[in-house]
Amino acid sequence: MQYTELGSYTYRKIFFSMLLGSTVTFAILYGPQALIHIFPKQFNILPSTASLIISFATVGLAVGMLFVIVFSNSWGRKKIMTISLVLASLLNILLALSPNFKILASLRIVQGFIISGFPAIALTYLSEEISPNHIGRVIGIYVSGSAVGGFIGRVIISTLTDFFTWNIAVLALGLFSLLCSLLFGIYLPESKNFKYTPLSFDNLISGMLRALKKKELLYMYAIGFLLLGVYVCLFNYIGFPLSKSPFHLSQTLIGFLFIFQLCGSWSAYLFGKLTEKYSRVHLMCWSTAISLIGSIMTLSSNIFVLIIGLILFASGFFAGHSITSGWIGTISSPNLKVYTSSLYLLFYYTGSTLIGWSGGMFLSLFGWNGVILMICGLLMITGLLVFFINHSLGLVSIKKSV
Repeated sequence: MQYTELGSYTYRKIFFSMLLGSTVTFAILYGPQALIHIFPKQFNILPSTASLIISFATVGLAVGMLFVIVFSNSWGRKKIMTISLVLASLLNILLALSPNFKILASLRIVQGFIISGFPAIALTYLSEEISPNHIGRVIGIYVSGSAVGGFIGRVIISTLTDFFTWNIAVLALGLFSLLCSLLFGIYLPESKNFKYTPLSFDNLISGMLRALKKKELLYMYAIGFLLLGVYVCLFNYIGFPLSKSPFHLSQTLIGFLFIFQLCGSWSAYLFGKLTEKYSRVHLMCWSTAISLIGSIMTLSSNIFVLIIGLILFASGFFAGHSITSGWIGTISSPNLKVYTSSLYLLFYYTGSTLIGWSGGMFLSLFGWNGVILMICGLLMITGLLVFFINHSLGLVSIKKSV
């Protein structure tokens, strides 16, 4: 295979394009998170219902991934990713015209389905094109884009909602996303190592079944489910305590607090790079512990302690996602990479949907303390799954083993 090596011109084009694509995807998916604590008053709905603005999009995305795999093997990686980003951006512009929450939430399902073409294919594209010696740090860059996108989406929507309306904010995000999507289509190099296979749902089913047989992969799918689930849960509802006593922060200030998520882009790259030297098991233990400590710190009534908690929590999450995203590819056979990557992301976004929605129930019943208790419990289960992987693979050395 003709792999793209670190530092080459093609590598830089892939780096820039993937950063753009990841930014658009996560700005569209999680930008509306900044509106969750506004919608209950505006539409007279419960917090858990308002969170469906995120959950419905991730449901659509999870379902869409099952279909995208089939077409990407026949149509090509770049074409699917570009069409997905452009159409999702156009739909975001349409979302701004939604007259009520039911229509808004329904359109988000469609938008999630459409945008699934990028995350379902991006990891496969990278694992096919980038040299295996550097795949960890490159996937770290891809995950960094998700932190940047989440921050940009929330800041655009929070700020413009404060000064205008949520409709104008969503419109502006759509226009920004459309511009980035067009640049993605221009700069991303065509696949060199893509192998065409005929359009076949039989291939999809057999590939999925083979990708579900390996025990270590099942543990990783479960970790992905829990990782994004707790992350989305915390940031879905953090606006509720921040907008009340003792903080009383405005919508704009709450939106700008998400700037601390950018620390996640740094941790994703750092931990991705560290996988070239250290065991992923040990790195996963550290990332999980960092998130656990950060989540507990958000219980503080001191805004500075809470902010440090948000930084740690986001850093731990993005580090963990970067590690497992690359790990999937290293233990998958070449003909299974597209299926294992897609299954990981299917579980990943399903966790976002179910755990993100469940957090609203805990908030209504037990307040913010209940949300954090649930998150801490799920993070401890994540650590237990890492232990099972360690036992299954027999990784006992702190030096790189996988």
